[in-house]
Amino acid sequence: MAQLSSERNALLAELKTHIWTVEDSGPLFTPEMFVDMRFTSGISGKGRSTLEGNLTNLGQSNISYIAQTLQNDNREDELLYSRILFLLTYNTTLDFSEVFDDYHLAESIHSNIARHSKHYSKSGRKDPQPAIDIQALSETLKLLFNLSQYYPQHLSHLAKSAPNILKILCRINLATPVLQPPVTYLVNALLNLSVDRDDKPHKDSESNPWFPKPDQYCNIDRFISILDNAVRTYTEEQLETLATPLVTLLRKVFEFAPSHVRPHMQAALLPSSSDRSQPLGQSNTLASRLLRLSASAVAPSLRESVSSLLFELSDKDATSFVRNVGYGFASGFLMTHDLPVPASATEGWSTGESAGDVGEKLTNVDGKEINPVTGQMREMEPGAPDVEMTEEEKEREAERLFVLFERLKATGVVNVRNPVEQAVQEGRFEEVD
Repeated sequence: MAQLSSERNALLAELKTHIWTVEDSGPLFTPEMFVDMRFTSGISGKGRSTLEGNLTNLGQSNISYIAQTLQNDNREDELLYSRILFLLTYNTTLDFSEVFDDYHLAESIHSNIARHSKHYSKSGRKDPQPAIDIQALSETLKLLFNLSQYYPQHLSHLAKSAPNILKILCRINLATPVLQPPVTYLVNALLNLSVDRDDKPHKDSESNPWFPKPDQYCNIDRFISILDNAVRTYTEEQLETLATPLVTLLRKVFEFAPSHVRPHMQAALLPSSSDRSQPLGQSNTLASRLLRLSASAVAPSLRESVSSLLFELSDKDATSFVRNVGYGFASGFLMTHDLPVPASATEGWSTGESAGDVGEKLTNVDGKEINPVTGQMREMEPGAPDVEMTEEEKEREAERLFVLFERLKATGVVNVRNPVEQAVQEGRFEEVD
């Protein structure tokens, strides 16, 4: 028997080496070659491990058996069966609803993630986790994401895993580069759990896991720190795939964030006064890097997601958006989303009495006048006067403003009334010899 067992194990190991690609696996998908998962109960040790490795690649299983086995407190079982269930969510006629109801699938996922979270303490990881633990966690997170995507009716049960996922993400030691498993899977798993459905957190609840007490900013700061690290490390092409989910997560979190948390996010992600010492987007801060990504020509999905984030951080108000990022960065997003700058805002660019509060809001930040197109403080622009302007200098500045506003009018996006033209029509200019 020992010899037969040894030969069987060797054959299974050889089989495994031949089925890593779909092209080589065709003969195995026949009625004669179908292997019931329960057959593995008669195989132990290395033979069982090898056979289960084959089934992982094939994705063939008895779904009920797998769901039951997933309840085991065993990382090898978790890795194997989570992966098979994950594969079975694609192009399948299987209905997971029965598995949710009869075999407590969401509870099994929650239990496995909770076990992983115990490896992390406030001071850092207790002990280095074995590679198989990290792999098992990754497979469980992938499964959770797909189930939340395809079975939203069960989100209220899947959302119970959010606190432990947030705990792991906040306390895990980040690798370099940062956006790699399991961090990417932790971020993805949270995406649907923050959506406004039946499981939406109460904004002012003290038990809200997204904004826990006593540090309600800890999760937000972690997301932003990961994003800051990523945009300094990866190329725009790499960020298109890797960073878009994280930016999307920040957008969703901001949507249901408590009123006292929203300003914290705005201060961290929008340009600050120090960024305005030069045209916006030219410094090395996170806000400037995000502005450059919002105009990326090689990362369209990330460009749209970042622009949407900045617009939402501006309370979805076009006037605030232009003030925060400058018309140069805002114009493309406003035009493609059919969101012209409000007339009241364009009037605020004039020097007449119609400017009002909206004009002040658009052209002033912290009491400093800014260029609404570049976002730079006027006093920091090249050639900005340090003393009172002479009449000749005033004429040159008027000419410059005239050209600027004529260019804005030519875009067709906003209806800007040129202040110089207005002054001439109102008789406030006179010709001199």
